[in-house]
Amino acid sequence: MGTQPMDRDLALAIHTSSPELAMALATFPWSGDAPVSLCCKAAGRGLANVLHQELLSLLPASQWPRLAALAVATGPGGFTGTRLGVVLARTMAQNLQIPLFGCGSFVLMARRLAQHLLQEYPEGCAIQLEQPLRQRGRIRGRYRITAQGGVEERLAPQLLATAVAHEGDGPWLHHPAVVEPATDAVELLRVLMERHAMGDPGPWQEVLPLYPAAPAERP
Repeated sequence: MGTQPMDRDLALAIHTSSPELAMALATFPWSGDAPVSLCCKAAGRGLANVLHQELLSLLPASQWPRLAALAVATGPGGFTGTRLGVVLARTMAQNLQIPLFGCGSFVLMARRLAQHLLQEYPEGCAIQLEQPLRQRGRIRGRYRITAQGGVEERLAPQLLATAVAHEGDGPWLHHPAVVEPATDAVELLRVLMERHAMGDPGPWQEVLPLYPAAPAERP
């Protein structure tokens, strides 16, 4: 007599776009108020050595068939870390045949900031996120926060030379692009639930890491 299939009653978010690994596990569907199991670990360049170990500690492989959906941060972030997280999520989604939702790490930051900025700007505002790089300049992304708390990406993260000035900034509020691993992983769970509620099928093939490139020079 064969074993009974497990109920798909869990959702997992994986965030590896910073030196600190973060994963959030919740019941599915998740209302946003129910408890979340979190894993946060400073991994740095040793992420490859701890990623699977920490995942198994959070959710043993025997329980993976309970997953109903996955979400992963697609960057920008560290090249190796972001790629490892995306590859793991894609592999799990493919093997388990469940939806996978990707979301940019800057979008997650903007969504987090929106909760605070709307208290000061109840009609909405525009923010510019920037992350300095050690040798290659900086990464910039721009986002519009609506009065309803929604976030619209106006400029996807781009790599800019250090010498480029803040040309044409207009109304943009400047904020550093800083990952808060635990908070952003939970926000990633919210993205998962929103996308699923909208009927997004979450094809794993479309989830790719984001590596910003410099915009093409104008003639």
